[in-house]
Amino acid sequence: MHRRLPLCLSLLLALACLESRGAGIEVVTEDSLYAYPREGKLVGPGTRVVEETLNKAGLTDHRILLYPWARAYEKALHEPNVLIYPMDRTPLRESLFKWVGELERVTIKLYKLRDRHDIVLASLEDAKRYSVGVVRNDSKQLLLQQAGFTRLVVSGDRRDNFQKLLNHQVQLIPMPEKAARVICEDEHVDFAILQEVFSIDDRPARVSMAFSLSTPDEIVARARQAFEQLEAAGEVARIMREER
Repeated sequence: MHRRLPLCLSLLLALACLESRGAGIEVVTEDSLYAYPREGKLVGPGTRVVEETLNKAGLTDHRILLYPWARAYEKALHEPNVLIYPMDRTPLRESLFKWVGELERVTIKLYKLRDRHDIVLASLEDAKRYSVGVVRNDSKQLLLQQAGFTRLVVSGDRRDNFQKLLNHQVQLIPMPEKAARVICEDEHVDFAILQEVFSIDDRPARVSMAFSLSTPDEIVARARQAFEQLEAAGEVARIMREER
């Protein structure tokens, strides 16, 4: 014979059940060389590392959603149980997120259109004379602002930013070389129309994945441990090398 639970306790258990179902992880990202749609699925090396990390950690209740970068960043900044990638780990961001692991390090380069012979740089300081296209809340915007750049033109996503360069609305844009090649391919533009004019070698971008601050520490710890195991086995480097 089963004992009947008090009504108030039954309601509390029901609410707890609903809360646990809704406590899945929302993974947010932008269209990039790390994550991109293909045949109705989101793929890319960053996506593969994230999925393997979460599955290995037993965090199987997750979904990956594609947003413009500014929107993805705002969600990760303010909402609980949000994982964001790929995001550059910078001193300004260090205390704003709970970091899981580093996918790779890349060098940021400044590009111009090759036919713009009037744009000449001998140093990063010289670049301040020109208009520079950046993506809102992207680390490259923050990097250049910190360096004293005042002629920044902000876009909502990398495609809009790239189109501004093609349309002569900005004179320079900062990107890693791989990202520049990928966006040229995506936009059906010959990479040869771009010319690298400066390389910020002393400050490579630490491309990472991170949780929102309000995500429980237990979840973050499980993801970190899983990532470290994949990294130690050489899986992160292999995926980043082979999945492009």
